[in-house]
Amino acid sequence: MLVKTFQAGEMSEALKMVKAEMGLDAMILSSKKEKRKGILGFFCKPYFEVTAALEPRESRAPSRPNPYREEPAPVAPERELSTREEFQNSMLGPLAREVRELKQRIEALTKKDALQASAQPAPQPVQQAQQAQPEPAAATEQGPRTFGKEDLEEIKKLLYSAVSGNSAASAKEKQLPRAVTFPMADAAGEPAVSWQPSVQQQVEVLTGSQLQERQEVTSAPEEQRLLEILADELRSEDVGPAAVEILIKQIRPAAEDGAGLEELRSLMAETLAGMVKCSGSLRIKKNGPRIMAVVGPTGVGKTTTIAKLAAMYALNRKVSVAMITTDNFRVGAVEQLKTYAKIMDLPIEVAGSSQELAKALAKHADKDLILIDTAGRSPKDSERLEEMKTYLECQPGIDIYLCLSATTRAREIDEIIATFGTLPITRLLFTKLDESKSFGCIVDTYLKHKMPLSYFSTGQKVPEDIEVATARKLASMVVKESTR
Repeated sequence: MLVKTFQAGEMSEALKMVKAEMGLDAMILSSKKEKRKGILGFFCKPYFEVTAALEPRESRAPSRPNPYREEPAPVAPERELSTREEFQNSMLGPLAREVRELKQRIEALTKKDALQASAQPAPQPVQQAQQAQPEPAAATEQGPRTFGKEDLEEIKKLLYSAVSGNSAASAKEKQLPRAVTFPMADAAGEPAVSWQPSVQQQVEVLTGSQLQERQEVTSAPEEQRLLEILADELRSEDVGPAAVEILIKQIRPAAEDGAGLEELRSLMAETLAGMVKCSGSLRIKKNGPRIMAVVGPTGVGKTTTIAKLAAMYALNRKVSVAMITTDNFRVGAVEQLKTYAKIMDLPIEVAGSSQELAKALAKHADKDLILIDTAGRSPKDSERLEEMKTYLECQPGIDIYLCLSATTRAREIDEIIATFGTLPITRLLFTKLDESKSFGCIVDTYLKHKMPLSYFSTGQKVPEDIEVATARKLASMVVKESTR
């Protein structure tokens, strides 16, 4: 038995080589697709390898019939399928069905074209005489058929459907290789040679166009993915949906221009810093004292904040400071503030009524800064809030700062601001930033109520753990440096 291996760029070429060298009796033993080995073959196209076998003619001699026995009627034996036939049935069978359906559609379009031509006005007598002459049937069958533009588009869509396996044609035109029909070789009536693009060539063209479309579409998911990452980071900081939408909308043009994640994160921090307004440090008046009162719910750190502010201006900025407390409800509140005043050598007054508060303010009218500590009030205790309002209305020009904890949820902060809104609040002051894991509530509070931020308290140390609030500081806390 003769066994030989053939290699070609396409399966059809390899089968032609087997047929040309070994004839129609050759059997296909194996067929596979291989890649060229080595570094030089890395960028080369794969090739097809077909192994065929041919039995010698001597071993294929027919057996002699038995003259003494009547042979039975010949029955067609069930022949085993060769490897070649199995290959054709498994791989080429589905394609053959698609081609047959395509052929039927083309024939239907051809009949449609003929009917349209017959419906045209009758030609002149000379043309009728010329058309009356019978034409050779071979020329009619062998000549190339012509179709209208709509028919060609329909054929193109059908061919794309047959090759790609999708019944719905693409909305965009696919520039497929066109079939080329060459004229008759000579006058002997030989059929015209027609070249039809191979299935592999059609698949390569269609795959290339689909890959280009996929690359155009994948740019949008990439930019959307980056924006979703940044939106998730904002949500993890408890930034509200409205603020997240505003920030993402501001940086979307940069994402569409191809900006990376780090660049978008920096741009988002700058955008956030530009949205928030801070009042800065206290400005000391030239004529008369600056009076600052700190109000807020219980347990937010008002007394410690008063001590920090007093130390900041008296010790660091050399400003004359006096302290007044109206908190005679909490046990130890007055003693705590007196201890701070004794350490810093600052005067302190206790006012139990609005009249006493007015007297204390008049007593220290020569000071540059007067700090008033108030008792903590529950947002649900409206009676106590009205009493505090009466206290603070004893003298005009008092700046009221609402003290809030950064550990408070955004909804509760909204309730506190709504309740304390009966007071003429001018600034917001946030404490316990060291105890909070997220700072989105500060952003939401400013965007909802538009009250400037004044100070950030970051710990229990006096006077170190307090700083003037800045928009960049808030942006760096929300868009954390650790994620950059």
